[in-house]
Amino acid sequence: MSLHQCSETPAKSPRIAVLAGSALGVVFGDIGTSPLYTFKTVLSLSGHDPTPSVVLGLLSLIIWTLILVTSLKYAAFAMRIDNHGEGGIMALMSLLVRKGKGGRWVIFAALIGAALIYGDGAITPAISVLSALEGLTIVIPESHPYILPLTVVILLVLFCIQPFGTAKIGKVFGPIMALWFFVIAALGIWGIIQYPAVLLAVNPWYGMTFLLSNGFVSFMVLGGVFLCVTGAEALYADMGHFGKKPIWFAWYGVVFPALVLNYAGQSALILAGADSKHNIFFLLCPPVLQVPLILLATLATIIASQAIITGAFSMTRQAILLGWLPRLRIKQTAAESYGQIYIGVINGLLMVVTIGLVIFFKSSDKLAAAYGIAVSLTMLMTSGLLFVAMREVWRWSLLSSALIALVFLIIDTSFLVANMIKVLEGGYIPLLLAAVICTVMVIWNRGIKAVSRAVGEKGIGIDQFFAQLKADDIPRVPGSAVFLTRTQHNTPPVMHWHVARNRALQRNVFSLTIDILNVPYVDPRQRMVITPRAPNYWHGVAQYGFMEHPNVPHLLQGMGEMKDLFASDDVTYYVGHETIVARESATGMASWQRSAFAFMQRNCTHVINHYHLPSDRVVEISRRVAI
Repeated sequence: MSLHQCSETPAKSPRIAVLAGSALGVVFGDIGTSPLYTFKTVLSLSGHDPTPSVVLGLLSLIIWTLILVTSLKYAAFAMRIDNHGEGGIMALMSLLVRKGKGGRWVIFAALIGAALIYGDGAITPAISVLSALEGLTIVIPESHPYILPLTVVILLVLFCIQPFGTAKIGKVFGPIMALWFFVIAALGIWGIIQYPAVLLAVNPWYGMTFLLSNGFVSFMVLGGVFLCVTGAEALYADMGHFGKKPIWFAWYGVVFPALVLNYAGQSALILAGADSKHNIFFLLCPPVLQVPLILLATLATIIASQAIITGAFSMTRQAILLGWLPRLRIKQTAAESYGQIYIGVINGLLMVVTIGLVIFFKSSDKLAAAYGIAVSLTMLMTSGLLFVAMREVWRWSLLSSALIALVFLIIDTSFLVANMIKVLEGGYIPLLLAAVICTVMVIWNRGIKAVSRAVGEKGIGIDQFFAQLKADDIPRVPGSAVFLTRTQHNTPPVMHWHVARNRALQRNVFSLTIDILNVPYVDPRQRMVITPRAPNYWHGVAQYGFMEHPNVPHLLQGMGEMKDLFASDDVTYYVGHETIVARESATGMASWQRSAFAFMQRNCTHVINHYHLPSDRVVEISRRVAI
């Protein structure tokens, strides 16, 4: 049973508390470490002397951004729209597609949002670890030249340990992050004691006054304020791992209060006369405890980075199974946890981009210029999809759905416009990365559909095929064969070519189609439907969710009475290998897209590995497919 299933049953409070504690280390690492860099960035962008009205205005904007974006949009609305317990932009897209509302703009919005998350996944480790280590310069000013190489070393180690999995050390993530939130809350309270009037910033009037009285600077500041909610998407995306109630419990009971207290404490310290040129977060801490705080902050940022990397792996698996990315080798790093996976290509690309960003920008202040634009655009895409979900899933009226969605869209658009100012300062990097990934997704999906159409056009009916076998006196030789095919109604092309080349067909034949549904999980009892099509020939359709991974030999073990025929060591598997060529007519894919698809197909993980087929019992038949 998955964790989200556990949380949906009438669970006792201790069970929810345990899951909430685990969620602290996975869901809230990104947003939980944002106080390290958000307030100092906002102060620098404001360009003002830190007067009470300015500081209270900035703090008010941060508090209400946390309330409106994270508490309201994601916790109160998005998390109530789930795809069989799963959340995230890909799961939301799948839900809408399943309900027949998968228009092009819905799919396009989801793909853009998903692609942008990879950009966030590259920047988050860079800015988080760098900002934590920069605290050393307060304690040891001479350490400044070593901050950058030390950051690179930590990130390099973090990415290099991914193939070994994090299941064992992951057990301590929750307690460490619980300690982190306790510490930042305590530091915040200590800061508030220095200037209690800072609590007036809870009044949104201070934030609105600052926005309306500072012209262009207001938009500049909004780009920095937005940093306080980077990571809010994780509440929705990781919902399936822990369930709604534990995440709500952790957010409203621990994370949100700790963040508000810490931001208020930093603001109070400024109003009490602290030097705003330094990182205020570390000034909250007594000098004797600053080194332990830096160590704890570094651990927290590493945990946040690990959560982002794991999230990128999980989303990649979803995209592969839904047909939006090429097959990549997926390694299960822990047998007891389906979420513990490793994808080498994604890990390598993230490592190169993340370390490259650290070396290129050199400081967290400069990295902040590139941060936020990808997340704000993702949130805008999510708001558009939530509007469709309110109409089609909740069946709300057009007026109610439009009013609520409009509020979210105005907020998201404001942050996006503010962040667009950062494009020339480095914001183009996550946008370019997202554009490349989105292009790959579209080309791969178009190519897969084009191949399916091309193969289907040459399909031969089952009755016609077996009648031709009889007419040509083709023998049925001893043995069993399993043919993997996309075709559900006609003869599998690979079976037709097998007979054409070998002039024989095994006595017992089973053709198998793997069908990935727009749901996260499929009941194992409804996994496969088997239909007899001809004498000693059966066709099976195996259904999987986008959170599952097909394993054909394991699947055949559950075939009941037919298990002895097709789950034995004597069975031979037949798969097709397509060579992509240009279609003669002008209706095929564009030349550059066809070339890109052919390249991806040649270099993707082989179907043998993808479906866990025993390589010593597989026959591969080549075929040319014109698209």
